[in-house]
Amino acid sequence: MNPQDPLADLNPLRQPELIGWWPLAPGWWLLLVAAILCLASLIFVLTRRYRRNTYRRRALIQLQRLHTDYVTKSEYKQYLSELNTLLKSVALVAYPRADIAALHGEAWLTFLNTSLPLENHFQSVFNDAVYQKTYPELDVEQLHRSAQHWIKRHKAVK
Repeated sequence: MNPQDPLADLNPLRQPELIGWWPLAPGWWLLLVAAILCLASLIFVLTRRYRRNTYRRRALIQLQRLHTDYVTKSEYKQYLSELNTLLKSVALVAYPRADIAALHGEAWLTFLNTSLPLENHFQSVFNDAVYQKTYPELDVEQLHRSAQHWIKRHKAVK
């Protein structure tokens, strides 16, 4: 023992162990469970929406095929007829059958145009063009854009 230095006989200080991440505190467990539940519900909602809109994706593919066939074959009457049939079948999937099945003529055109912006409205002669012997000159590109917009954006009820 050194009388000059009384602290020399002391043992060195012990360092406490570092605090680890494991086991997690209860708050972290709750946060982890909440995050997993939110992720699972988000996946569920997105999957359900994707499945619910399958008819739209198929209709858009069919619309593109119709347009391509028209461009290559230039069969105006067939294009108008098949376009009207496609729009009716999409409407029958998205809305109650009792509301849609009987629509024709001006009521059908009004139904289609109610969910379209003004620049994408179907022309008034579209509804009768299929049934006439001479066809009024309709802008096929405008019809295609209108149909595409309606298929993408209509508000389904079912």
